[in-house]
Amino acid sequence: MVVIVSRASSYRRALGEALVEAGRLSKDVIVLDADTPNSTGTAAFARKYPGRFVNVGISEQDLVTTAAGLAIAGKVAVASAFAMFLMRAWEQIRNTIARDGLNVKLVGTHSGLQDFMDGASHQCLEDIALTRVLPGFTVLAPADAAATKAIVLDTVLNHPGPAYIRLGRDNAPTIYDEGEEFPIGGSKVLEDAGDVVIFSYGPMLGVSEEVAKELRRRGVLAGVVDLYSIKPADSATIVKQATKAGLVVTIEDHRVVGGIGSLVAEVLADTATPRKVLRVGVGEVFGASARSYEQLLQYMGLTPSRISSIIMGEVRWA
Repeated sequence: MVVIVSRASSYRRALGEALVEAGRLSKDVIVLDADTPNSTGTAAFARKYPGRFVNVGISEQDLVTTAAGLAIAGKVAVASAFAMFLMRAWEQIRNTIARDGLNVKLVGTHSGLQDFMDGASHQCLEDIALTRVLPGFTVLAPADAAATKAIVLDTVLNHPGPAYIRLGRDNAPTIYDEGEEFPIGGSKVLEDAGDVVIFSYGPMLGVSEEVAKELRRRGVLAGVVDLYSIKPADSATIVKQATKAGLVVTIEDHRVVGGIGSLVAEVLADTATPRKVLRVGVGEVFGASARSYEQLLQYMGLTPSRISSIIMGEVRWA
């Protein structure tokens, strides 16, 4: 196990540190960016290993196809860009990476509502739906800086196939200790299911923990599960925790269509586990520009107090 000691407090800083460590451990690691290395955090790798860093410019389709070519040549290609603009290259992701099962790691930063200042055009609310539908693709969403470093390192160095890692920007909650392991296909039960069980991931895991605290103050016991491995998902834990609870809730900064709300509902349907799934996320609207991440969450109705009230309304009828 590799443990990195750092002061990282953001997803992108943690990504940069993990990539530098991956580059030290393997000379086959090559990092590519679409002209945003300072914003994504890949600049740290570029400074340390300039001969193994490729800036393709503002051309995400070229980013993906160049990474595919490097993978065919036997390299471990890590291609990073803002999640919203990485999805420009979905056709190339499908036809060049997924179809051939290439060893390319795609890292989408500034995902969900994390790019609060730049507005709806930069806020990617569809990336999980677009990547988890691809055959053979692994989809991961770390909750904090420690999880980001562990997941990026493990995926880059040990996972042989295509993967998409969904990262935020700087608003990372502090949940895990350095050195925690996050095996692909796993999950983390932070609090065991009670009257309610909440499934979440990424920065919304911190929101989910606040929701659970608020529910407890209102007399409702709520468990919290981190579904950091979205594909493959930990179906056994989903079923086990859902069976313990009267109400299943999913909380995410992604559209409710195609995200983990859909994922959890699919797992419960496939296993004939009769539970209502309350999907909390972004519906038939786009985001907006805000002065802070917290302000944008309030505008989108994704604050702990509002989510708790929605859940309380469901619990009364459960």
